Amino acid sequence: MDDLQPEGQPLPMRGRVALVVGASKGIGAATAEAFAAAGAAVVLAARDTAALNAVAEGIETRGGRALAVEFDLGIATNIRGTFLGMKFQIPAMLASGGGAIVNMASIAGLNATANLAAYVAGKAGIIGLTKVAALDYADQGIRVNVVAPGPIRTYHIEAAGEQAMRAAAMSTPMRRMGTAAEVAQAVLWLCSDQSSFVTGTVMPIDGGQAAGNKPPQMYRQGQPLGAG
Repeated sequence: MDDLQPEGQPLPMRGRVALVVGASKGIGAATAEAFAAAGAAVVLAARDTAALNAVAEGIETRGGRALAVEFDLGIATNIRGTFLGMKFQIPAMLASGGGAIVNMASIAGLNATANLAAYVAGKAGIIGLTKVAALDYADQGIRVNVVAPGPIRTYHIEAAGEQAMRAAAMSTPMRRMGTAAEVAQAVLWLCSDQSSFVTGTVMPIDGGQAAGNKPPQMYRQGQPLGAG
């Protein structure tokens, strides 16, 4: 397996610490690996301690620095989890001169999805919390942004089967699902100095879903469907 930090490669996150919650699988694991590859020491948190330890060991085996910590099984996800995370992150950042927070929402927090009332409300709440925190701490050296992934190929969608994956891919204007690595790179950029003037933004990573609809076939007025 290749080293995370090849000799001679720039390490823009060297000397920084990244806390990644939900880092045991999927997007979280890919994000943790991206930060480690960029030189950060990574603190990993999740409920699945066995999977979490495997991610941490993989990072360390490839030359990175990682610490796995158990995530409180009683903590609620979405709004409450995000609120409590920032409650403890922000004072530490203020004490150390600033930092960057990237919260994880979903395109469902921007565009509602039928039959997912609680999920949609939770993700929309994360977006609202992010914007308030960004405004509250914009002049104190802390940037707060949120990513909103669309259909991403993770173990959840893979477990649903080929038909579900095809449907997810066709729901995006790009006609494919995104990857966890693509989300991780967006998070890494939002935490880097390259985005130093970016705060309070919602970044869709959705293959164009937030832009609008792109039907597989277009209906033309007065013509049968499929007519040229």
